[in-house]
Amino acid sequence: MKRYGLIGYPLGHSFSARYFADKFAREGIADCRYDLYELKTIEELPALLEAQPELRGFNVTIPYKQQIIPYLDDLSPETQMIGAVNCVRCEGRRLTGYNTDVTGLRASLETFLGGERPERALVLGTGGASQAVQYVLAQMEIPFDLVSRNPATGNYTYDEVSDEVIGSHRLIINASPVGMHPNVEEAPRIPYAFVTPSHYLFDLIYNPAETLFLQYGAQRGAHTCNGLDMLVGQAEAAWAIWNR
Repeated sequence: MKRYGLIGYPLGHSFSARYFADKFAREGIADCRYDLYELKTIEELPALLEAQPELRGFNVTIPYKQQIIPYLDDLSPETQMIGAVNCVRCEGRRLTGYNTDVTGLRASLETFLGGERPERALVLGTGGASQAVQYVLAQMEIPFDLVSRNPATGNYTYDEVSDEVIGSHRLIINASPVGMHPNVEEAPRIPYAFVTPSHYLFDLIYNPAETLFLQYGAQRGAHTCNGLDMLVGQAEAAWAIWNR
């Protein structure tokens, strides 16, 4: 039996196990399973690997996309630039880190924007998911600014996001976990009153399907998109890495 899985904490929000179960059934893949491994700390990873010698690869989600790096033997060149890992290939005891978020995100963003190229993007959050967003925006040659709770890690704090900031950033990407299940009553603290129909709001979160962030954007007539297509894209890219 070939085993795959997802590590993170908590994992109640994740659709990954369902996605891969459906994939295995749809494609007639009978010798594989995909499990969720909730690790309260990344220090639990070695024990998991010892207990699951059949593990061929696993995905990495919040809060371990950066914390896992010291546990890996190698990183893909792209991942070295990004500084965050969401996919690990296991070859015996050798672990190699990859970032397939960038694959899924770029494809989803290209489709979402169509022929549009906003002059500037505003990225909410500066964690591991944000690293992939920043990499993709640089690839797409879309300048961006970061919003962080920590003044040292962003161009703006949330309190500094004004009507002028919203007006000059027509693409706003939520790369933070704010609004993710089960905390569905939360939304990033930005002045949504200044969002217009010419804005594009993209949320990496896919559970719930429409976060408050996206609801507030839709109420102002903005284009909105959740992270489900990105999830599918990164999952298929991870599957290709594990089975090449």
